[in-house]
Amino acid sequence: MSATIESLVTVHVNGEPRAMPAGSTLADLIAALGQPPEAQATAVNGEFVPRGQRGARLLAEGDQVLCFQPIVGG
Repeated sequence: MSATIESLVTVHVNGEPRAMPAGSTLADLIAALGQPPEAQATAVNGEFVPRGQRGARLLAEGDQVLCFQPIVGG
């Protein structure tokens, strides 16, 4: 009998470590945080990731993710 161990990667979200299943996307992370996607701006390793590209942005071990409320105004 063998146990299946899911591979995990550790990313840092606003400085805090968080384990995610290998193959997770930035969109998966935002969903796991329970945040409404439209209320968050995101950057990975200092590079802004538009909302429409989060599903294609795979997370890798050690990625630094920033989630913040976008600033709108004039």
